[in-house]
Amino acid sequence: MPHFLRAAREFKEDGSSLTAADLASQQALIARLPEVLAAPVIGEEMTPEQQLECWSAGQEGVWCIDPIDGTTNFANGVPLFAISVAYMVGGVTQFGVVYNPTTDESFYAARGEGAWLNGRRLPLRPAAPRLGVAVAGIDFKRIPAPLAANLVTRPPYYSQRNFGSSALEWCFVAAGRLDVYLHGGQALWDYAAGRLILEEAGGVCGVLDGGALEAEPLPKRAVVIAASAALHAEWLAWLQAHTQ
Repeated sequence: MPHFLRAAREFKEDGSSLTAADLASQQALIARLPEVLAAPVIGEEMTPEQQLECWSAGQEGVWCIDPIDGTTNFANGVPLFAISVAYMVGGVTQFGVVYNPTTDESFYAARGEGAWLNGRRLPLRPAAPRLGVAVAGIDFKRIPAPLAANLVTRPPYYSQRNFGSSALEWCFVAAGRLDVYLHGGQALWDYAAGRLILEEAGGVCGVLDGGALEAEPLPKRAVVIAASAALHAEWLAWLQAHTQ
């Protein structure tokens, strides 16, 4: 937080934002997490070669972190960003936490133990009963242009938001702040913690082609998530029917 509103934003090769605070946060987590459980740490700001090496070395247990999810928000002074930490075994998250330091909101879950926000069980409110009254989170930058046009000109939901932090948006669906969500290109550290929090809150996730979201370190996937199974089926069917 001492870097908030002070960090200069740079740009990585893929066009995403980077600040000195991202690197400092990552180094702090790499130093401290193995003290909790001795395992490799894979982080967003590592090179692809380092990420693959950590992933290969950590099949019996690996930490997956996003040191600042929502770096553009962080650099611009928007108080919607988070630290995302997940502990994974064999590609399956066993524990996850997403923490927003500006709001002091900690979303967390352990497999089979439910999902929580600062001690309150998630979800905080029921999911929308149908897509037509749902509030959607949409990141338009990475989805196919025909689908984006259809979402703009004939949206199937009640209202739409984009908060600029993937990890928080997973948690917002888990909490009931959003009902459905679409993002066209998420990497492992974007969803490793949030996915468990969503699923432990009763939500459902998958990818745009209808398959399962497989945990892999490098490929980016178009994720489709919803606060309930029924809402996910309706949301996915609409998206697939309007992609072309």
